[in-house]
Amino acid sequence: MTSAGAGLASGSAGLSSEEAARRLEHDGPNQLPQARPVPGWRRLAAELTHFFALMLWVAAALAFVAGMPQLGIAIVVVIVVNGVFAFIQQARAQHAAAKLRELLPAMVSVRRDGRVVKVHTTELVPGDAVVLVAGDRVPADLRLELAAGCAVDESMLTGESEPTAKTAGDSIYGGTFLVIGTAEGTVTSTGGHTRLAEIATLTGNVGAPPSPLALELQRIVRIVAGVALGIGILFFVLSLLVGISWRDAFLFAIGVAVALVPEGLLPTVTLSLAIGAQRMAGRNALVRNLQAVETLGSTTFICTDKTGTLTQNRMNAVEVWTPSGLLEIAGQGYAPEAEIRDGDGADAGAEAVHAARQLGTAARAASVGRTVQHEGQWIPEGDPMEAAIDALAHRLAEPGSGPEELKPSHRFAFDPRRLRESAIVGTTLFVKGAPESVIPLCEANGGEDGAAHALRMVDQMASHGLRVLAVAQRSLPGLPGARFSLDDVETGLTLLGLIGLHDPPRAEVRVSLQAAREAGIKVAMVTGDHAFTAAAIARETGLIGSPELVLEGHSLPEDDEVLAALLDRDGVVVSRVTPEQKLRVARLLQHRGHVLAMTGDGVNDGPALQQADIGVAMGLSGTDVAREAADLVLLDDDFATIIAAVEQGRATYANIRRFLTYHLTDNVAELTPFVFWALSGGRFPLALSVLQILALDIGTDLLPALALGSEAPSKGALKRPPERRHLMDRALMVRVFALLGPVEALMEMTAYTAVLFGAGWSPGAPLPPADVLMAGSGAAFTTVVLAQLANAFACRSATAPPWRLGWFTNRLLLWAVLAELGLLVVFLFLGPVAALLGHAPPTPGGLAVALAAVPAVLVADWAYKSFRHRQAGAPKVQRL
Repeated sequence: MTSAGAGLASGSAGLSSEEAARRLEHDGPNQLPQARPVPGWRRLAAELTHFFALMLWVAAALAFVAGMPQLGIAIVVVIVVNGVFAFIQQARAQHAAAKLRELLPAMVSVRRDGRVVKVHTTELVPGDAVVLVAGDRVPADLRLELAAGCAVDESMLTGESEPTAKTAGDSIYGGTFLVIGTAEGTVTSTGGHTRLAEIATLTGNVGAPPSPLALELQRIVRIVAGVALGIGILFFVLSLLVGISWRDAFLFAIGVAVALVPEGLLPTVTLSLAIGAQRMAGRNALVRNLQAVETLGSTTFICTDKTGTLTQNRMNAVEVWTPSGLLEIAGQGYAPEAEIRDGDGADAGAEAVHAARQLGTAARAASVGRTVQHEGQWIPEGDPMEAAIDALAHRLAEPGSGPEELKPSHRFAFDPRRLRESAIVGTTLFVKGAPESVIPLCEANGGEDGAAHALRMVDQMASHGLRVLAVAQRSLPGLPGARFSLDDVETGLTLLGLIGLHDPPRAEVRVSLQAAREAGIKVAMVTGDHAFTAAAIARETGLIGSPELVLEGHSLPEDDEVLAALLDRDGVVVSRVTPEQKLRVARLLQHRGHVLAMTGDGVNDGPALQQADIGVAMGLSGTDVAREAADLVLLDDDFATIIAAVEQGRATYANIRRFLTYHLTDNVAELTPFVFWALSGGRFPLALSVLQILALDIGTDLLPALALGSEAPSKGALKRPPERRHLMDRALMVRVFALLGPVEALMEMTAYTAVLFGAGWSPGAPLPPADVLMAGSGAAFTTVVLAQLANAFACRSATAPPWRLGWFTNRLLLWAVLAELGLLVVFLFLGPVAALLGHAPPTPGGLAVALAAVPAVLVADWAYKSFRHRQAGAPKVQRL
């Protein structure tokens, strides 16, 4: 698969079948190269052997060694479930490459042996003469030999929404398609040397960076692993010092260390993310990568596209100016009905309407897009702007009839260099385009005063936020010959007038942009469209910053530091970007420390979507490639949906902190009995066993922990900058280890000693009877369960007490608490289970202390929050 040079010209007859076969043998099939995929078993093995998984494997093995197979089995299940889930998520990058390959057509017309035949796309070779008609997708990179009124849609590669006019000698690329006209071209590059292949390779080589949540979980796991290992070693040494055999001491230390491993961390985090993903789906944001839910909450910079995301992509002609006057057109969508008034709001005059009708007919003749009725609704077929012109022509037509149907013999598509397009009908040339391109070509405009007046009207209409098109025509002396220059015919025009088109911004965009800024998120527009179009939309939506900064792809600074400094501001507009430039923008913003969300809809957006921390694809107008490369798909293509997803992402981050607070508090209470036992040299009986701790972690605590992951976003979630603190920060540690944990531990040991003292035992005396120890252990167990019940409500907020939030606002938590109480009854009163755990129902005194743990935790939590509230200067109360 080589790139052909100038020597590949095939002649009018094309290649011979023999020569084509020889080149196919030499160059290989015309298909995008496929990187050798990593075997599935290796990818699955990687998900089962990362640091956290290895720690859990060790914990499971030690649990079996220590004689706790139940714990070992539970840990193995956790490892496998999370590994398989991560394995499935990794498949998304491979899907993007597969969708790129599907962009090439299956069959294509070529000249072989002097005649036109159909061959499979993969059989194309450099030098083949390809025949294209309007609507054909380009099968490989071509150099055009013949081109009649050709325009190529290159938006998939460049992001440019307007089709690009092509003439003989121009190059066109595989994956694009011919919008209008006919063409013949010589294949210059196939397979891996095409422009499409370059982008496919670029996308495949871009690895998504680890999410902030992944980095935080790695940090937490390392901390917890170090603490568990350290405490295990400490208790092994203490056990030896109090005279326990080394074997029993080792098993005891293993049990303590394993009990401290957060077996429920990954399942709880995964469920919290899944709940967030479900809520996002309800708001038209489809999550393809669960960790993207939390990453959205950490977003500090959003690079958004223009059309469809900020605007409705629904053009409407609302003003028409002719030398006879200005008309206002009040119509809905693309429907043919509208109210027509003059510029002062009065009924439109007949002369002005007649002139506008001529203008509408001319503009329609120079357009390809049309409106069609589908299921009772008028919708665009083709370019929305041209569909709006078609709707305008229908609105201005004589009552009871449609606009005059004109069939051009020649079409000259929009050219960004000419900024206009033309069509010839009979001997009349119709032209539409940018006013600065069309008006200078007009002669019969009432002299210089007429031209100046037209330009003033352009400024007036543009000041209303309208996109302005000029329409002109000319009578030709006869049909142009086979070869003629557009410059020869697009001259001496008569200006018919101006059309003011409006693509309304989405109603909620301005509010959403303001919400993003209040949330500490910078927003930039990065688009393949023209600079003036992008800037106009940015102004109308309120995106553009002050002072205005509009950059163009071809003039971006070469120095990365300079460009990064220009980009790192709110409201910058970057236009005319290539896929490589968009990828560069993403990387530079990430190097500046930003968590980046990047939107896109085309093949050209794939690399940047893959690179960004959050790739956001359009669900309505986007391509499969963009959707497969993205983490989030907007089902409504709406920027406001991104902000709603950010809000849910922040709620998910807060919910994970809630779980950590809840779980670590439990760990303090679970570890305290071992501390008392060790400090007493084994003379103070152990209040809880390792099996009881397992029952607490996986039995009673898991459901409330999961319910905390379902907390809805707080009202203030978007009123502060993104969270840049660690999940386990100083505030969380103080709350856990200096407040909630000690209170639970104090009540736990009080309940335990109340039972022992009530039976006549005193410190230093021989151990009390087994039934007393079991009742005391049951009291300690009950205290921890009830204290954690209260802790679950306390953990709903870091600033507000539960009664300020409402006891019934998280219904999942209520059900979880009821289930927790039901399990407590089972663990205490179901004989075989209680015997396995080594405890019995508490005595009345022990139960009283256990019940007192509920108000003790809630009061301590309220006092702590009140203190922080006063210390912070009485800020507005918010949930996490």
